[in-house]
Amino acid sequence: MRFAIMGSGGVGGYFGARLAEAGHAVTFIARGEHLAAMRRDGLTVSSIAGDVHLPEVSATDDPAEVGAVDCVLVAVKAWQVPEAARAIRPMIGPDTFVVPLENGVEAADELAAVLGQAHVLQGLCGILAWREGPGHIRHAGVDPFVRFGERDNRRSKRAERLNEAFDAARGVAAEIPDDIQVAVWSKFLFICAMSGIGSITRAPIGVTRTLPETREMIERLLAEIEAVARALGVALPRDAATRALRFIDALPEASTASMQRDIMAGLPSELESQNGAVVRLGRQAGVETPVNALVHAALLPQERQARGEAPAT
Repeated sequence: MRFAIMGSGGVGGYFGARLAEAGHAVTFIARGEHLAAMRRDGLTVSSIAGDVHLPEVSATDDPAEVGAVDCVLVAVKAWQVPEAARAIRPMIGPDTFVVPLENGVEAADELAAVLGQAHVLQGLCGILAWREGPGHIRHAGVDPFVRFGERDNRRSKRAERLNEAFDAARGVAAEIPDDIQVAVWSKFLFICAMSGIGSITRAPIGVTRTLPETREMIERLLAEIEAVARALGVALPRDAATRALRFIDALPEASTASMQRDIMAGLPSELESQNGAVVRLGRQAGVETPVNALVHAALLPQERQARGEAPAT
């Protein structure tokens, strides 16, 4: 298959490298020093699932140079999805499909609004990875997985084809769930709670899951997210929050979420796509979300400053 990776950081860089390692034609959309390093030295992934070095990769900062591909994997920050959707247009052919691998629950809708419903699948991934340096991805935790499917849960040849491509790749577990919305919200449960508690405390998950006060806060974040999902008609299993907490408890002690890392670095973050989305969707569904609202409000001044929307003080 011919792939384009829109966003070549920890997520896009890892999964794109695994697909390229398996023999697929992969073009990485990147920029700046990362792009320069990839063009010069290739792409290196240091991974607990096995290292890989691609001495030569196809990489560009201009999607128009790529042309139509079979599949676009979207791995930008969640707040960058609308802009990425517009940039993706030159890579869309009659049979191209786009799969978001985002932390939020709204990316597929945002992509479909620009590219059309027919071109967009729903998707998610799980991995603890980041860009260690230009041309270098570090995978340090979580057995990497991707889950995707048609938004109406029907079976399709294109989803099966993508599943086969990932099945042939090393260090990735792929699945087409029976209900992709349940899968997306199940992942959102743990990542949103982890992002929120980590961002507001600036502490790794090993600390916040251990202290009784912050563990209770995690549990309340999870309960609110679950309530919003159910109010929106998502058929989460009864033990969804328990499963999410179990996943959090199994993470390496030093783990942090990408939203947390961005906030601690003073960068724009996924706040509006995670805890902010819980608050916004909760209001639409008539569900109160006081703990998520507290997290969102407490982090909002810094978020606006990082985006240049408020003067520094």
